[in-house]
Amino acid sequence: MKKSLFIAVMACMVGFSANAADIAAGKARAAICGACHGADGVALIDGYPNLAGQNEKYLVSSMKAYKSKQRTGGLAPVMVAQASLLSDDDIANLAAYYASLK
Repeated sequence: MKKSLFIAVMACMVGFSANAADIAAGKARAAICGACHGADGVALIDGYPNLAGQNEKYLVSSMKAYKSKQRTGGLAPVMVAQASLLSDDDIANLAAYYASLK
């Protein structure tokens, strides 16, 4: 019984690790974002959102909404173009990176 519980716990941990976002990969991918949102996630252009410290789930849902063209207002065409270049892993990594910033 104990052996099967251990195996189940380890399987869950391996599955979790494989799906965990990679902050370092997000930071590397964020270079292009810095042009508008700042290298440190604080926007350089008035009216653009700060990404530093933003809620991770919100960032993921926002980027996926741009990618699927569900967001259409304002500068959405710019974000749709950027998001279309990102995989789901890229989006998760970027969200984890920006959420980790203060």
